[in-house]
Amino acid sequence: MSSTSASVFSRVGVLLRKEVLGLRAYQVSDSAGYVKLDAMENPYQLPHPLREEIAAVVASAAINRYPDPNPTLLKQEISATLALPQGMEVLLGNGSDELIQLLAMALNKPGAVMLSVEPSFVMYKIIATFTGMRYVGVPLTANFALDLPSMLAAIKRNRPALVFLAFPNNPTGNLFSVDAITEIIEASPGLVVVDEAYYAFANDSFIPKLPHHPNLLVMRTFSKLGMAGLRLGFLAGSVDWLEQLEKLRLPYNVGVLTQLVASKLLAHHEVLLQQAEQIKQGRTELYRNLSELSTVEVYPSAANFLLFRVANAVAIFNGLKERGVLIKNLSGGHPMLEDCLRVTVGTQSENERFVLALKESLGEEE
Repeated sequence: MSSTSASVFSRVGVLLRKEVLGLRAYQVSDSAGYVKLDAMENPYQLPHPLREEIAAVVASAAINRYPDPNPTLLKQEISATLALPQGMEVLLGNGSDELIQLLAMALNKPGAVMLSVEPSFVMYKIIATFTGMRYVGVPLTANFALDLPSMLAAIKRNRPALVFLAFPNNPTGNLFSVDAITEIIEASPGLVVVDEAYYAFANDSFIPKLPHHPNLLVMRTFSKLGMAGLRLGFLAGSVDWLEQLEKLRLPYNVGVLTQLVASKLLAHHEVLLQQAEQIKQGRTELYRNLSELSTVEVYPSAANFLLFRVANAVAIFNGLKERGVLIKNLSGGHPMLEDCLRVTVGTQSENERFVLALKESLGEEE
């Protein structure tokens, strides 16, 4: 190491917070050349006529100008498309990650606690850490259900300012009990955010319940529905919450192209919902195929992915990569996920290629 590098390294270590130094950056695998089933994306392209409409919108976009800082029309379109209850509004974010960060910053008084379940979406804990908020994770049960007594005890003990509950949960895929979540909302002294990133693949939602719980917000992203490249998420809830959170939203956080393309896609929302139905059908078939493998334990899912457990998961993960299929290795990320892998539901041909590669990796090929 040169003297200059050593000097910079020393200064980095002195100036940065120890929490930041101790963090590990969010890992995204290089997917070039693989059947990409690792990131819970919609695998389907848009119909050609709709792509042409989007191309025309993009071609006329004023990218030399800053975007609308408060895209009222887009927010109205979201509210109408998702039938938000009367009196509820939305706040837009650059994906749900920005909204998680905004919430943590807004509620992080000295000593404030963020609480969630484990295993769940890793960004809750990561964002709590780099915003300096104390994080408390309550383990799920052995079958990944909510441990309601433990949750209520943790809420009573820690008095969290902010609770995140993913519905369905990532990476386990299951929907928690609505009654249990309702008890958690009612027992919480702070804000409860139900994260519905995978709403398009589930059969329940807390959006209709927003008027009945003053400490409830619902967070969604359009990424899983087919807009992952746009990075558009939103919080839904009462104006009392959202007008305060708006103060922390960075100016122009949703770009010109995202606003225009999202508006066009919402006008064709039924196309995305039809694709979601295809994904749900593919999920059923993929679950059946995995269930037939004697060495695989697959878990029920209400999302667009399946979690499964297999002996020597790291070796199986590498075997899939050698055969051109990329999924997500979760083994080692949390004790409850030992030997677990997660696969996104792809197109029929992608799913078939994954199953064949898995059988070959397991030594169960026909």
